[in-house]
Amino acid sequence: MAKRANENVPAWLRTSAGWSWRLIALTAAVALVFWATVQVQLVFVAVFLGLVFASVLNPVADFYAKVMPRPLATALAILSAFLVLGGLLTYVVASVAGQWEQLAGQFDTGVQQILQYLESGPFGLSVTVDQINEWINQGRQWLTDNADSLVSQAAQSAGSVFEGFAIFALSIFCTVFFVASGGKMWRWFLDQIPSQHRTRWQAAAGAGWYSFSGYARGTVIIAFVDGVLAFVLLTILGVPLAAPLAVLVFIGAFIPLIGAPLAMIIAAVVALAANGIVTALIVTIGIALIGQLEGHVLQPLIMGKQVALHPLVIGLGVTAGTVLAGILGAIIAVPLMAVAWTVFSTLRGDRPHPELDDEPSGLRDGPLAVAPVVDVPPADPAPGGRTPSDASEETPDK
Repeated sequence: MAKRANENVPAWLRTSAGWSWRLIALTAAVALVFWATVQVQLVFVAVFLGLVFASVLNPVADFYAKVMPRPLATALAILSAFLVLGGLLTYVVASVAGQWEQLAGQFDTGVQQILQYLESGPFGLSVTVDQINEWINQGRQWLTDNADSLVSQAAQSAGSVFEGFAIFALSIFCTVFFVASGGKMWRWFLDQIPSQHRTRWQAAAGAGWYSFSGYARGTVIIAFVDGVLAFVLLTILGVPLAAPLAVLVFIGAFIPLIGAPLAMIIAAVVALAANGIVTALIVTIGIALIGQLEGHVLQPLIMGKQVALHPLVIGLGVTAGTVLAGILGAIIAVPLMAVAWTVFSTLRGDRPHPELDDEPSGLRDGPLAVAPVVDVPPADPAPGGRTPSDASEETPDK
């Protein structure tokens, strides 16, 4: 009866039903992953940052490991990173302290010029000093009325700062082990997988790590180049606080699509307040050209095909990540999508990175760098043409 009932169901309906329950199961699995990630968001972010740091520091540790033990090379690589970042931060703070008073005076002059332009602007827009004073008084009244909520938000921000330090400390802890003994950790994980599946896991993980490390290292290199070019441009134009603004451009490069434009706007505003509208226009055009150089020259040259995602997919992914997790989601959306697509393509049998075919393990460096995985051959047949597993599954007749 059941067979006859199935014959009465149209083929298209059976096919649609089969795909429907598969899509429902896939959606439920993805939702479960997102829910679990949110529950341990601090740990997830720390591990993600640890992998990013490891992808950047691992080549440095490999270089040091040529003349010293791996643990010492790892410590020296992390110390080198701290010295470089600490030197940049010290330079930025010194620059701000030395030019802050000058910038404050120039900014006040620029604001007065903007107000005068608005009072006699060609577009019929008129803003008087009395109106500005009224807006300032309204702002003060709003601060007085919302003091309690602002205090509570400040307390929440203090908690966020503490969480940020905790995430950073945990990410450094993870980085130490990823760089020093990531291969051993990955080998232990492979040992937990049935031998007949280890080759596919190794190939998929190798391709995924190749995409992730390429994106992370490429982003750092591109952000550094953007920051240097912005610093040179702002210094030539005589814009105050060129170093902090260049660092802002460097940081903005880590946020796809929206980070660099925001940094450009801030730099243009400072240039407008300090040096006038002509300098602001030159800064805007110059940083826009730096963005074009990044998109059309640096990214294809540095990242190559390691992150083969269409710009539409990147835009939708960054938007979805921003909606789900704010700035954090915007930052991690692109590398996660790149890794997911690479792993899926590899498991499907495609070759997203043919350049890895020359290396049996599919891995060049990093926490997943292990020896090639060799499939374990089946056991020799037992007497009578049966394998030992077949013989063990039989039960003697009573």
